[in-house]
Amino acid sequence: MDFLAVFIPLFPLLAALFIGIGHLFDRMSGDAGERIISNIAVLAISFSCFIALILLGADLLGMNSGSFSIGQWLGSDTFKIEVTFITTGYNTVLSALFSVLLLIVIRFSVNYMHRETGFRRFFFNLSLFASAMLLLVSSGNIVTTFIGWEIAGLCSYLLISYAYDRPIATINATRVFVTNRIGDAGFILGIGLSYFYAGTINWDALNALAGELTIPTATVIALCFATAAFAKSAQLPFTPWLARAMEGPTPSSAVFYGAVMIHAGMFLIIMLQPIFERAPLAMDALVIVGFATAVYSFTVGLTQTDVKSSYCFAISGQLGLMFLECGLGYWELAAYHLCAHAIIRCYQVLTAPSLMHNVVGNPIKTVSRDIINLRWLYIASIQRFWLDPIADRTLVRPIQGLGQDLSHFDIYVIDRLMGTPASPSRAISSLAQLEQKILSTSQSDFNINQFGHGSGIAGKFFEWTAKILGWFEERLVLQGIGMDIIDIGNKLGHAANTFERLLLKPRYLVLFVFIVLLIAATR
Repeated sequence: MDFLAVFIPLFPLLAALFIGIGHLFDRMSGDAGERIISNIAVLAISFSCFIALILLGADLLGMNSGSFSIGQWLGSDTFKIEVTFITTGYNTVLSALFSVLLLIVIRFSVNYMHRETGFRRFFFNLSLFASAMLLLVSSGNIVTTFIGWEIAGLCSYLLISYAYDRPIATINATRVFVTNRIGDAGFILGIGLSYFYAGTINWDALNALAGELTIPTATVIALCFATAAFAKSAQLPFTPWLARAMEGPTPSSAVFYGAVMIHAGMFLIIMLQPIFERAPLAMDALVIVGFATAVYSFTVGLTQTDVKSSYCFAISGQLGLMFLECGLGYWELAAYHLCAHAIIRCYQVLTAPSLMHNVVGNPIKTVSRDIINLRWLYIASIQRFWLDPIADRTLVRPIQGLGQDLSHFDIYVIDRLMGTPASPSRAISSLAQLEQKILSTSQSDFNINQFGHGSGIAGKFFEWTAKILGWFEERLVLQGIGMDIIDIGNKLGHAANTFERLLLKPRYLVLFVFIVLLIAATR
């Protein structure tokens, strides 16, 4: 029965392609088009659910061999990627569970999204997401798991920004997407280190070789994948993205952040159990991050005033407990916890829109007096401990500034060294500035050193280089030697102070930390 695993992610993928092509050529519009789209999506996930349940039953009866391979997808020297599927164990359980939950959500969406402007777009993204998640939990190697991981993240971005005409929706979607890319960097580094040290990217082979890895090697690999799991499952310091992600429609919130995708990080940790057990430091990290996230989510959740915010912190808190359970060695408990939590949260988030109707007449439960009396804790909880502003100041702004400096360096240094012609708009702008300068000042007052300005190390370096060349041309070539030694000394001292201040900027401290961590990881 192992070959059936191929069809579990295949049917939703075909549905997404069919809906996408129909949408592209505007072949399915109006109420009739809605019926066709919804029937395709529901029928495809129903087939996947039926096959997943058959595969699970065959596994329970001992009829599956454990894996099924379609063949080699990519090869380069000794590096080979085969498209394989795991057909036994926890993977088949999650395939069956997630396919059932996806079927429930897609069927719920048929009525909930009726006559919405983006009906076709919604079902295309939801079908593609279903295929990606079913591929993620059934894949037999790390690379194809990562493909499902990335497609699911892309669908998350598209559905958070479902109402793309609202600025808050697009901003939240972009913040969530960028935050998860930090975890993806850890995932990619983990793939590379796994192949470098273990010589394989197959899940079973990697776990089988865990005992042969040294503790430092296993620790580095485990920490890379732990970073990816923390980001995907909204653990500290990445927890704030989950509240932003609730901007999307209720069915997408239920399937992404209640039932399925939010558990992908936890699934990754369970898949790498032998590696983590070989790395005590990584196990400690699971305990610390999981416990801290659970406490943080419980505290912040006490002061939330809307349903979705309360749910998102309840979700991250329960996921924190799962990471804590894995860190303490209760792997089986964490696996059962994941399944039960997915079912409960799917139901709760789907019923969130009707909650206000169902609780009419019931008094609102006030915040506990214990937390209100602790005014500092109450204020911090209301502000969610300022994690978003802290992240902006410590990560977003330094990295944004570093990007601007690198762009400046690329435009004014690399492009000129390589002989790349400047863009016409920049050339026209520069000529206009030059003409204005010539017309407003006399030729004797014109100073070419004031023509270029920059910011950051790259920009200042180019500015200083331009000034030196301009001084050389003006003083030595045009006017002859007549320089003031004291004035030059003052300028050099000022330049040294400026360089020192630039080095102490957070953006370069962050860059140096990343470089040190990368060097440590490669060793």
